[in-house]
Amino acid sequence: MTQVLETGPTPVSRTGQDTVPLIRLFRAELRWIFRRPRTQIVLGLLALIPIVIGVGLTLVGSTDTGDGGPGGAALLVSAVNNGFILPIAALLLTLQLLLPLAAAMAGADAIAGESSHGTLRGWLLTPVSRGRLLAVKAFGVATVSLVAVTVMAATGMITGLIINGPDSLFTLSGTTLSVWETLGRLVVAIGWVTLQLWAVGAVALAISASTEHPMLVVVSVLAGDIVFQILTFLSAVDWLHPFLLNQNWGTALVEVLQDPMGGGGLLVEGALRAVCYIVIALSLAYARLTTRDG
Repeated sequence: MTQVLETGPTPVSRTGQDTVPLIRLFRAELRWIFRRPRTQIVLGLLALIPIVIGVGLTLVGSTDTGDGGPGGAALLVSAVNNGFILPIAALLLTLQLLLPLAAAMAGADAIAGESSHGTLRGWLLTPVSRGRLLAVKAFGVATVSLVAVTVMAATGMITGLIINGPDSLFTLSGTTLSVWETLGRLVVAIGWVTLQLWAVGAVALAISASTEHPMLVVVSVLAGDIVFQILTFLSAVDWLHPFLLNQNWGTALVEVLQDPMGGGGLLVEGALRAVCYIVIALSLAYARLTTRDG
């Protein structure tokens, strides 16, 4: 008698076609992020800040806006009756705390938040490598940062135009800009501020990859922001200042308000510093994810 051997189904080799496409992962991540009520609330509050500043300056005038020291608060003096300076001043004021808070929250929710709710394990069970997972999460944090800055700049510009009119677009040098010239400079400001927030978000991702508690990530980033701000005022640690992410946060965007636009020294220096933070922080996050068990 001929013996018939029963064999199981032939194993199918993976060709890579069953890997989830990155575009699909990006879309899913963005839907997940922007459907969160806290994301919508944060973006709404950030959009209201330039409106509140513009209305407040209109009501109180220039008599109570400060004495002209450095930073975004000093620009409020020049923002009275100036539709161009208003969005820049709003960005500088919120860059000290509120915008980094938004980036830190996004980074905390990206990994630690999902890990605490158990949804991160679902990502790891699907055909998604940990490098691709980090890329998707970093893309989500970067998108939230860009949207937050753009929304603030847009509402600030619109508020300035409504309150002061299109003829109120002046530089700090006293020259008048057209609407299109103003938008071009505003794009430069948006790009620079967004890059700083990407650095903050990358640091948040590095911390988020090491914990399951999202609040710990937010507190750590904000504590670091406060410590960095204190260190910038201490002359005893001047040697450390070039390594602080927020070293030029209060003065770099002033170059955008000059005519001709400043040489870009502070803008370029701040951008290069932010890129270094992004590379180092994402490298640490990747190293942690690839050695993490859960």
